[in-house]
Amino acid sequence: MKAIRVAAYGSPDAMTLAELDDPVPGDDEVLIDVAAASVNPIDWKIVSGAMKAFIPLPLPFTPGVDAAGTVIAVGRNVTTLAPGDEVMGFIGIVGAFASRAVVDAARLARKPASLGFVEAAAIPAASLTAWQALHEHGALQAGQTVLIHAAAGGVGSVAVQLAKLAGARVTGTASAGNRDYVQSLGATEVIDYAAEDFAARVSKFDVVLDLVGGDTQARSWSVLKPGGILVSTVSRPDPARGHDVGAIGKNFATRADGSLLATLAALYASGELRTHIDSVFSLPKASHALARSMSGHVRGKVTLDVAA
Repeated sequence: MKAIRVAAYGSPDAMTLAELDDPVPGDDEVLIDVAAASVNPIDWKIVSGAMKAFIPLPLPFTPGVDAAGTVIAVGRNVTTLAPGDEVMGFIGIVGAFASRAVVDAARLARKPASLGFVEAAAIPAASLTAWQALHEHGALQAGQTVLIHAAAGGVGSVAVQLAKLAGARVTGTASAGNRDYVQSLGATEVIDYAAEDFAARVSKFDVVLDLVGGDTQARSWSVLKPGGILVSTVSRPDPARGHDVGAIGKNFATRADGSLLATLAALYASGELRTHIDSVFSLPKASHALARSMSGHVRGKVTLDVAA
């Protein structure tokens, strides 16, 4: 099998393409022939070494958390999947940037027939993150108001759609060039973060989804209603700031969940959710894909066509 390998933490430019033996699935795992993978910010953060204190990995390793492909072998305890099944999943913290991968069967969902592999690979991590942020941690309800930062990105794009489906009134922050795109996803209003300070808004929100961190997160407290919730995928909101404004801050790591992913996949199959592919790279060009993601101006998802 072919796999992207990281021998030392640092620039994605140092990643190499290697030939490795095919992995063997364990009792609860499946082996998939990977057709496509997608790039998430966690990938280049891991490659750079920024996450090594929190996610220690033996070197060398193969990055990538999202994959879509075809099952070619199953472990002896696996009864839900069989060779030939087309699947997608948030497969783990590493391993997707390869032509073969072993995955815990519980992490996978069947790929809808109406979706191509590249589109399917863009769905798992971003969609699970958006759902868990809004519904499990933000407790979003119909009729509430939600502010979504980085609304044009991978997670943000899904979050806008899910919030709209939930009956919430959605405001997003994005660049001026992404205004029409974010509105097409269901946002009632889009704030151009380069031209307007969202924190100067008088209207308050029930939920703020922080996908940026830093100063954006710190200023988000001021736009929350009393009892509101600030959910961040980036860092833990300051509980003292929350106490000062009578709001709650939450930070979480995305949970792999094949059953939830199957529910979300059905929404994509029905057209109630859609994904936007920003760009597609071949596996040998994985470093270019990570560089594109690192640019901070991605609309939707960057993907790898592993089968190309």
